[in-house]
Amino acid sequence: MNDQYPELYSSFRWLVPSQFNIAQYCLLRWASNTLEGRRPAVFAENEFGETTVRTFGQLAETTGKLANGLLKMGIGRGDRVAVAMGQSPEYITACMAILAVGAIVVPIPAILNAKQVTERLSHAQVRAAIIDMPHAPGILQAYGQYPGLSQIISFGFQHELTLSWSSLLARQNSDLHVAPTLSSSPAFLLYPIGPTPTLKGVVLPHSALIGVLPGFVASQNWFPQSKDIFWTQHYWTHTDGLLGGLLPCLYFGRPIVALDGHLSTRQTIECLHKYKVTNVSLPYSSLRAVMEEPNVDFSGLSVRAIMSTGEHPSEQVHEWCKSMLGLTPNHVYGQTEAPYIIGHSHVRWPARPGSIGKAFPGHLVTVLDDAGRPCPAGVSGQIAVNRYDIHGFPDPALFLGYWQDDTSTQQTFLRDWYLTGECASIDRDGYFWYVGHHSTNDSQVTAQSNGSVSLSL
Repeated sequence: MNDQYPELYSSFRWLVPSQFNIAQYCLLRWASNTLEGRRPAVFAENEFGETTVRTFGQLAETTGKLANGLLKMGIGRGDRVAVAMGQSPEYITACMAILAVGAIVVPIPAILNAKQVTERLSHAQVRAAIIDMPHAPGILQAYGQYPGLSQIISFGFQHELTLSWSSLLARQNSDLHVAPTLSSSPAFLLYPIGPTPTLKGVVLPHSALIGVLPGFVASQNWFPQSKDIFWTQHYWTHTDGLLGGLLPCLYFGRPIVALDGHLSTRQTIECLHKYKVTNVSLPYSSLRAVMEEPNVDFSGLSVRAIMSTGEHPSEQVHEWCKSMLGLTPNHVYGQTEAPYIIGHSHVRWPARPGSIGKAFPGHLVTVLDDAGRPCPAGVSGQIAVNRYDIHGFPDPALFLGYWQDDTSTQQTFLRDWYLTGECASIDRDGYFWYVGHHSTNDSQVTAQSNGSVSLSL
């Protein structure tokens, strides 16, 4: 194939406006156009087969009412508002309304227990929460333990401690006025799930959406195309589901399929057929599990691109995808602090199974030894992302810092390099080969690959 990577990487330029609000660019700009506003933004279906369709115009109308309700409750610029909801149109409008008033979204994953929910609400100093029934127990328990939570808005149920979503919206007008925010203004406060000794909230700016677009577009085989419809298995409360799925789709004005609940593999495949899904994002472990699912009919699927995260695809999975689906999966690598910085796009540069890919255009990425020097070819070092790209422009994907923890923020940077805490080597063609988590003893371990220095240096 024609390897277009060198030209794509060297010619890429960031165009980040000084003022940028995700709600404006993902919703209001489409809804304000009569024709665009009528197009579907989300196809929602739950495990019981109940379906809902919302257009961009309908989402904007609900978002405007909710935003005005938040303003009357005193929620404004810089306030933290938790969102604990499943994948639904209401989750979208909750996030958009919070961003529209200049506040910060704090997504709360469903897998957290009540203690973990309380810890996050308290740490983020959350003022209000928007919840649905499945997420209610953790938030309601936190209400009695964290006095800073002054208001809970409940969707789909009523409770003496909450304000009903429908009651709140019934008293508001739908005029949506997006607060002017800088592209560097905080938009999301995310808490990575993992065995960390201390709770760290990652603050991402509005510009993070722009920052993930090169990786999203490339790994989705140059999204969007005219009939593209997207689905991700990742929860929208996680970085991969939010910044690697929901928001880019809305930004490009393309619909996303929301499957909520515990759907079986067979139900999921049926929905991919039903909604003519063309673009998919899922954990590599799920892709491998699908391989082992008996008697699943993949014929007739409209899928043209698969993006995988987590573990790194093997040659076996690549071959299965090519034989069963007629395409090659694109793996992506990133962290909450620096999402979608490395990956594949097999339609523009050759896939190399087992590697985590190349640095996506716009991101200056390398591997450093413990002294902060670039590692020689084939030698493991810590994956590091520079604050600036090869042309000297700030990388909009990088996080602003850890919430109210300047010390930890500074410790993750070496000069202009953000240190990921994970190791890889780089081969002579610029592909990264993941090794594992960083320790002071592994920066000079030779990896099982050949190569020379990173193309990013």
